[in-house]
Amino acid sequence: MHIELPEKRYYSIGEVAKAFQVNTSLIRFWEKEFDILKPKKNAKGNRKFTPEDIKNLKFIYHLVKERGFTLDGAKTHLKEEKKQALSNFEIISKLENIKHQLIKIKEQL
Repeated sequence: MHIELPEKRYYSIGEVAKAFQVNTSLIRFWEKEFDILKPKKNAKGNRKFTPEDIKNLKFIYHLVKERGFTLDGAKTHLKEEKKQALSNFEIISKLENIKHQLIKIKEQL
């Protein structure tokens, strides 16, 4: 899945939910379920997601929505194989991003 978000230090939960095409409630639910999601909260309690949080959300989305893991299975996968799985996922994400950019260039020609 290709996520289009502008380069920023912090993203609101609405921006994140729109980018992933899910409800904000799902993002809040995943925040409670997965320890690796730790968005900062301002004085009002609004969540501000960092680029690191977005990367972790992409990985969770990939496991749960694309690969069909249960929440418990995704948690176990994250705990046991976090470094290798995250590294592989980052490489695949970069390659998919390059593919997406090449398709855009091809359409412009």
